[in-house]
Amino acid sequence: MTGIELKSVAFNDHAAIPRRLSGEGDDVSPPLTWTAVPDGASELVLLCEDPDAPGGSFLHWLVTGIDPESSGVAEGEAPPGGQEWPNGFGRVGWGGPMPPPGHGVHRYFFRLWAVSEPVSLHGKPTVDAVHRAVKGQELASGTLVGTYQR
Repeated sequence: MTGIELKSVAFNDHAAIPRRLSGEGDDVSPPLTWTAVPDGASELVLLCEDPDAPGGSFLHWLVTGIDPESSGVAEGEAPPGGQEWPNGFGRVGWGGPMPPPGHGVHRYFFRLWAVSEPVSLHGKPTVDAVHRAVKGQELASGTLVGTYQR
C-alpha cells in the first residue's frame, strides 16, 4: 500500500497541538494538507482519535466522502465534499483535545485513507467501526500525530 503524506502547518508530527485548536481554546479544526493520493480512490476518509483516553479510543473528528482530488483543508473548515459525523463529545464535526487534567500527554492520531469504494457508516460511528469500514478498501493511507496535555 502506498503512503499519503499528511501534514499540518499548525504542528509537526509528534509535536504539541496548539491550544487554540483544543477544547480549552477556540476549538477549531487544524489545517491539513495531503499529497500522493492514488488514482482510483472513490473518496478520502479522515479520522482523528485519541487512543490514550481513559475509556478507550476517543473520536475527535470523522469526515467521509472527501473529494479524492482535494489536497487539504483550511483551519476551521470541513474538508471538500466531506460529510462530518458526530464526535465523542456528541457534536458533529471537530472536537478538540480536552484530556482529563493531570492525565499526562495524550496522542491524537489523524488518519487519512484513500478508499476504493465509499464507506458505509450509520448513526454515531465508533473509532472501531471506522477502522472496520475502511479495512480491505484502503488504497493508501497517511498518519499525522499531535500531542496535548492539560
